[in-house]
Amino acid sequence: MQRYVYQVVEVREKMLGGKISGDRLEKLLNDRAGEGWRLKTITAAEIKGRVGPGGVEGLLVTFERPVD
Repeated sequence: MQRYVYQVVEVREKMLGGKISGDRLEKLLNDRAGEGWRLKTITAAEIKGRVGPGGVEGLLVTFERPVD
């Protein structure tokens, strides 16, 4: 039975809103693919900001790869 490990990356563009650029997401996907990771899911989420109690909209990007 194949086993997997997972990596979850929080992606946000700016502290106070803004959209996540396609170029930035594409670079993340290609960088992880080059390390052997495969995209599993992309989920929209509120991600805790660095300042104050609120969060900002962002993405949780989950990757997987087989365990050798």
